[in-house]
Amino acid sequence: MARQTVTFDQLLVHSQDLWANQWMLLTSGDFLDGSFNCMTIAWGSLGNMWNRPFAQVVVRPNQFAYDFIERYETFTLCAFPSEYRGSLEMIGSVSGSSRSKITEAGLTPVASSVVAAPAYSEAELVLECQKIYWDDINPAHFLDSGLNAHYPNQDYHRIYYGEVIAIVHK
Repeated sequence: MARQTVTFDQLLVHSQDLWANQWMLLTSGDFLDGSFNCMTIAWGSLGNMWNRPFAQVVVRPNQFAYDFIERYETFTLCAFPSEYRGSLEMIGSVSGSSRSKITEAGLTPVASSVVAAPAYSEAELVLECQKIYWDDINPAHFLDSGLNAHYPNQDYHRIYYGEVIAIVHK
């Protein structure tokens, strides 16, 4: 099936299912330089902020991918067909600092349509994002103390908002 570009207004997804069940691959870096890294994510959101379509993701500072999303201005979020679930599980369980987890997962990085961060030929949905805001989670602001259970090591996420500037799907 050929890839098509759609606008954010045309994007129809089951957002909760996309994040919680299907998962996504967050990739930051520069495809042309061959300097990029990815991580499987299951937490995030899509919406409208500052009159711009956005994707919001969170990354812990102890993740190898953190250095890439900090250093580069763009990132992609890729969703895959169900047959790639094992690939996403593997990518989510190993660090890219000492292994070529993208190759091991059987994924093929390709140039994105607009941003420097790569997409993957196997992806059925690609959100291309330009970072526009970040903030660090402050546990003093938790209104539900149960949220602390997600941080036994006090390794609080950094939150990134990326303006969705291109959407490609199969």
